Amino acid sequence: MKNEKIKLYLVDDDALFLKLLELEFLENADFNIETFATGELCLEHLSGCPDVIILDYHLDGIDKTAMKGIDTLDRIKKFNPDIPVIMLSSQDKIDVAINCMHHRAFDYVVKSETAFVRLQKIITTIFKYKKMEKELSWYMDRM
Repeated sequence: MKNEKIKLYLVDDDALFLKLLELEFLENADFNIETFATGELCLEHLSGCPDVIILDYHLDGIDKTAMKGIDTLDRIKKFNPDIPVIMLSSQDKIDVAINCMHHRAFDYVVKSETAFVRLQKIITTIFKYKKMEKELSWYMDRM
């Protein structure tokens, strides 16, 4: 099996943070990255089959009428419930994190100096689970 790049969608209305995140991922791992400034743009490109989506919680910093991150998350899950979505927010509030989990986010990360390291660890965990699922499925098919 050839080792294909992980397709990662980054969605954030903060252009500077979005670019920094993209550069961190490109420098530290072999990802195929697409960036989007709005949830609407991300949704328009879901047919591109991302492996993981990192999604900002607010998304209305520039355009107050833009779709919120939680609504974008719901639409992604409606499109394909198996796409892992990691929510990002500058708010370190437990109720925001719980709300994201209720909407079926894979995890929640607070924007900080350690955010990138946390995101990397979460993505590694996602792919360990996916690998285990494939191996289990392969094993079950042979029983």
